[in-house]
This record gives sequence, structure tokens and C-alpha cells, in this order.
Amino acid sequence: MWNRLPSDLLANIFSFLSPDSLARAKTACRYWRTCANSYPLSTAASMVRHHQAWFVALPTRSRGLCCYLHNPNIDKWHVLSLDFQPHPTRPIASIGSLILSRPTDSTTLQLAISNPFTKEFRCLPMLKIARTNPAVGVVILGPAQHGPSLHFRVYVAGGMSEAPRGAATYEPTMEVYDSEDDAWRIVGSVPVEFAVRLTVWTPNESVYSKGVLYWMTSARAYSIMGFEIRSNKWQELSVCIADKLEFATLAQLNGRLTLVGGTSGGDACVWELDERHAWCLKEKMPVELTRKLLGGKASWATTKCVRGDGAICLYRDLGSGMAVWRKVGERGRWEWFWVEGCCSIKGKRVQNLPIKGVLIPPNLAPSCAFSKQR
Repeated sequence: MWNRLPSDLLANIFSFLSPDSLARAKTACRYWRTCANSYPLSTAASMVRHHQAWFVALPTRSRGLCCYLHNPNIDKWHVLSLDFQPHPTRPIASIGSLILSRPTDSTTLQLAISNPFTKEFRCLPMLKIARTNPAVGVVILGPAQHGPSLHFRVYVAGGMSEAPRGAATYEPTMEVYDSEDDAWRIVGSVPVEFAVRLTVWTPNESVYSKGVLYWMTSARAYSIMGFEIRSNKWQELSVCIADKLEFATLAQLNGRLTLVGGTSGGDACVWELDERHAWCLKEKMPVELTRKLLGGKASWATTKCVRGDGAICLYRDLGSGMAVWRKVGERGRWEWFWVEGCCSIKGKRVQNLPIKGVLIPPNLAPSCAFSKQR
């Protein structure tokens, strides 16, 4: 019966499989492999609907080309070789099922995209202006015009650049890469005081909400810098209890700008920015998860946070475990979960490492984003 099913129906069945199960199905016979490779339905958008995002942990120090992945559907850790990459990279953001990253062995920014599941990797074109440590932001515009991929833009602002006489200076410009054009262009200026803060005090994580691209700055007390894309205007937002937060990260829930942070001796909380630009408390992490995550410490200073479609993860390093706030069920209810750290895989001990994490939905479909290599 299975070898007589129409290709589109078989592809729809494949869409309910996890990446590891789909990979095994593709080895069953030539017909199944052709079906899985030919129909984006089996491996692209529908897979995102049926499966939760995976946590991908990349070591922050060069320890060989590999990463560690947590599959939330079966609560299991995997190790994955990254030998298809020419050098170790540091993740910046997720773009659907792709990871936007930069090499760890270069000070000048060079961006790349990769899919660890399909072992695809590609460097983006060089920027118009060579920059060191600029702020990077991502805006996803929707499906690409051709193939099972996304149309996205990458914004780069500030950073240090070489002056005509060789002296380094803060770069007061912003440029953008468009995945459809596969090219960079200068789109506007950056006030000098903003360029300094974007370069010195801003991590690369960004959030796009209602036409504005936001970055968190950590100069003494936290604050938020925003770039309104349509008007090319910069703005600054205050952060609630900014002087008390030991860590703070931006996210987005239901289209609204969201803040995740923790205070010394206190809770980790989630705040939401309302229509009046006031921060409203949305959620507190349960006390028992706080104890597990902090491991007896009173400080949140080493805590990291990553957000994805339908989940927010708080973590420290590879072996410490994660507190996950995740959307469950069709009614959109959010619940807290604890995920044990990656201490062993298939009975083999895994060394605890400092990591940087991203959340990506698993995708085994070849992306047209990798076909633009020049």
C-alpha cells in the first residue's frame, strides 16, 4: 500500500515525522527519498507546525566543530558535527530554521548562514563598510519568492571602522542585507552617541516588533535602543527596575515587545510593553526552577536567555539545565518546564562547556538561501 500512495499524500504524512525519523524514512527506498526531497510540504512549513523548536547549543570557545541539540519532543540530547563549516562560529540569531552566525577567529564582521540538520553553510557577501563589533538585527518579511525559504533582512549598525589615516572610529551608519537581492546597502545614519552604545554595550540579540528593531544596552543600568525602519529614526526606551536587573533580554510575545530579567536575590520575571509604553508584569519563574537554574547561587549574572517561536529558554552552560517557558496546546497556554543539562550522550560523558544557544525549528528541506553563493 505504501508504495502506491500519491507523492503529495506521502509527503503530508512525512511532515509529521521528527527530523531523525524522516531521515530514516528517506533511506527506506528511492521512491520515499524522491518524495521527501521533491515536496517542500514534507520538510518545510508543515514541519514547523508539527514540531517544537530545538535548542542548539554551540560552545563559545573553540573546541572542535560540533554542537549539541535538545529535542523537546522526546526530551533527548544529541551531538552533531559541524565539520561542513570552514571555521568555528558564534550564533547571532535564528532565521526560521537557519542560524545566522559570525566566525570566532575574525574581529571584522563577516556573517554566514547555516542549517546544522542539512549541513549547509554559506558566507553572506562582505559589508559595504568593514566593521568591528557592530549591533546586528534580523527582520523576517515572509516566504521567499522562490523555494521553501524565508525572505529576510539583516541590519548592521555602529561598530568600529578604520578612519582614512588608520585610526579606528565609531561608524555612524547602518546598512542592510536583503536575502532577495543578496547584497548590502547603506540605509541611513546613526547618531554618534547611539553608535558608541551599539558598539560597546549592546549584545547582538535583537527583537523586531511593530516596525521597530530593538536592542538592549547594558551601560550601567539597562536601556533599550530602537530603530524605526520606515522613518529611519532612532528612539530610546526605559527598562523597568533597570538599575536592579542582573541580566535582561528582549523577546516578543503576541507581537508585543517583551523583557525577561532577574534581580539579585529575587525572581526571574517576564514583562510586556503595553500600548501606553508601560511595562506590565506578565509572568514569574517558579521558585523551584529558580533554585535549579541558579544552583544555589544568589546571582543571575551568568544567566543567558534565548527566545524562539513559542518558547523562552533560560540557561547558563551545557550541563546546568534549562528553565523553559513554552506554549502548549492549541489554546496558547504557556507553562514552565525543566530540561536537564547535557551531561552524557549515548552513555558517553559530555564535558560541561560555556555555550551560546539558539532555538530553531528542525528542517531537512534544502533552502534556496544557499544557492546564491557567488
